Amino acid sequence: MIQFVMRRFLSLIAALAVSSVVIFLVIEVAPGDPASFMLGINAQPDTVAALRAELGLDQPKLQRYVSWVLGMLQGDFGISYTYRAPVGQMIADRLWVSLPLAIYALALSTLIAIPVGAYAAARRGRAGDMMVMGATQLGVAVPNFWFAMLLVLMFAIKLQWFSAGGFPGWEAGLGQGIMALSLPAIALALPQAAILARIMRSALLDVLGEDYMRTARAKGLSRPRAIWRHGMRNAMIPVLTILGLQFSFLLAGAIIIEQVFYLPGLGRLVFQAITQRDLIVVESVVMLLVFTVIMVNFLVDLAYLWVDPRLRGDG
Repeated sequence: MIQFVMRRFLSLIAALAVSSVVIFLVIEVAPGDPASFMLGINAQPDTVAALRAELGLDQPKLQRYVSWVLGMLQGDFGISYTYRAPVGQMIADRLWVSLPLAIYALALSTLIAIPVGAYAAARRGRAGDMMVMGATQLGVAVPNFWFAMLLVLMFAIKLQWFSAGGFPGWEAGLGQGIMALSLPAIALALPQAAILARIMRSALLDVLGEDYMRTARAKGLSRPRAIWRHGMRNAMIPVLTILGLQFSFLLAGAIIIEQVFYLPGLGRLVFQAITQRDLIVVESVVMLLVFTVIMVNFLVDLAYLWVDPRLRGDG
């Protein structure tokens, strides 16, 4: 088990190091100079040069990269070119919207997908299975922003149960915050639940043909109890993998949903920073998202130790 964890941890460190280099190089070679963008096309060359020196853009790229990485290791993400505010504080303010939204959507997706996938697997080839597979195929095909617009039309405009957009802040109360995130979370969760339900069904179907499942039935367990007590745990490895990928997607890929519902999250922050050529914000947010993706995958690997006892040995 220790060897398994150490290998995964070393892979995490290597992936973070490579990702930081790639992110820095890709963003640095993108066309457009932040100083020229901020001062406009009529700015004098000496004024642009002075602003570049003030922002530290005149330093060698290697020195800027090292300073950026060392700063992040110390919790200092730098100062935004546009807002002249600490990037770390800007990220923290918006993380309190994007992170609860991702967790909310993942919880809804899991609560929907696992029982639905198990239901479909237990009724393979029957009407219930066919209905579930048809619904999940529709969920996979339809983009989440279309679900978002339908939810706004139905529940915000027609029924007026929820607001059409915006976020009041957690200081307005937990209930108000959850209400504001409900429609975006549902719009994000439905396509992901469709994918997860199909994976759950396929994994469980593979398990149902195993000898230990027939033994459990022979000992007198009913089919539903055999599925929940023995089949679910053995079918969870591919499901855990998809859950890890889905959380990363929900945190990093909710830009369109945040635009639809006008949520002040990380997605909108990245979008605004790209349009304003605020490189330090883009680099820091993207690196944070990459770190989250890699860390979630590392935690999923550790969860394999709980699901699969064979990985706990040092052999």
